[in-house]
Amino acid sequence: MNKRSGIESRRKIMKAAKDVFSRHGYGETNIREISKKAGMSVGGIYLYFKSKEELYKNLINEGRREIAAMTETTIEQSRSATEALSNFLKLHLDYAVKHREFILLHIREHGFAFGLAGKRQFFQKQRRLIESVIEEGIRSSEFRKCNVRETANIIHGALRGVILSMALDDIAVRPEALNELVFQGLLRPDKKI
Repeated sequence: MNKRSGIESRRKIMKAAKDVFSRHGYGETNIREISKKAGMSVGGIYLYFKSKEELYKNLINEGRREIAAMTETTIEQSRSATEALSNFLKLHLDYAVKHREFILLHIREHGFAFGLAGKRQFFQKQRRLIESVIEEGIRSSEFRKCNVRETANIIHGALRGVILSMALDDIAVRPEALNELVFQGLLRPDKKI
């Protein structure tokens, strides 16, 4: 098997597994169904993954790597801190809409504790990205001075809550609405807390 063929086979397995897991849930999915969907033998699947659990964990980790790479690229390509933060929020909302079924599967089947160490590391990196954007916004005078870490925690926590609500309650949140709340708040400019 050449390298290109191996990469393509692995990609087919991952795509098939995501579809089957999303439709049937982790518990009801078996490797035979994934192999059928991927157009491969069961043994072919086991050449790449030792078990259904390993395959599932690889799917989760690949999703994290994908969104992490997308967010880093989005921030790097932005022309300002405002644009970077706005694009960051939009990217996450769009990703949640596109992958809603897989997000639901993960919540339904494994709850919030599954792969906790990996989640913590991923979310910590995402918060650090937000912090760096806020710091740049303060340096460039786009944003007012604030407690950067606390502000990043609030923005990230709000985003996670919105994504969870979108998945669980099937509500729609427009990126523009989230941007308006983050950047403008609720309070009129002439009012104080």
